Amino acid sequence: MISALVVDDEPYARAELAELLRAENITVLAQAGNALEALALLNRLRPDVVFLDIQMPKVSGLELLALLDPARMPRVVFVTAFDDYAVQAFEDNAFDYLLKPVAPARLHKTLARLSQALAPQDLAAVTPPLRMVPCYQHQRIRLVPIDEVEYAYSDLGGVHLVTAEATYHAQLTLKALESRSPLLRIHRQYLVRGEAIREITLLDNHAAELKTRHGHALPVSRRYLKFLKDHFGFTAT
Repeated sequence: MISALVVDDEPYARAELAELLRAENITVLAQAGNALEALALLNRLRPDVVFLDIQMPKVSGLELLALLDPARMPRVVFVTAFDDYAVQAFEDNAFDYLLKPVAPARLHKTLARLSQALAPQDLAAVTPPLRMVPCYQHQRIRLVPIDEVEYAYSDLGGVHLVTAEATYHAQLTLKALESRSPLLRIHRQYLVRGEAIREITLLDNHAAELKTRHGHALPVSRRYLKFLKDHFGFTAT
């Protein structure tokens, strides 16, 4: 049985869609009225599909996608009040959608396709760059602006973000952070924000060490040293 999460800031529209889904024997695990609430539910419940309203205050449905780890991305069905021209753009990119108010017959077709192939979607075409990273701090989700992150690292405890003020635990992988943010890979276990680098010291073993503006010393492996030099336009050997 397909499990679903319904995300919409309009209570009536949210409840109506949930009722239509239950009539189609879909398990509605939960409902969310905003993107941050949805983020916590998505990480905890792992639904097969999320019915996602595009236009929501503060954090839109599309911006919510940028906060999700691609490896844990559920199937996404956009729920939209956009006109036919905008909807066509989603259709051309092979994303499913439902127009508000949701028609039961149209929903039935969507669910029929979902039951046949619950495969990961490539949402890169509509996913904006990562501006904020969802982190956990004292049983609360905190969105840390990416331009405040000095570096990120992984250890046995998970992935951590370091800012000038604190260290936070993130749910995203280093690979996801690297692909969807300006953070630069300098080591298998480290990413750094380019603007946070103060100096780079070349070592005898063809590796390097860099220091951040706030005095953190980070390793630069031989594998990523050339990439770092190229990034800053440094061609000397």
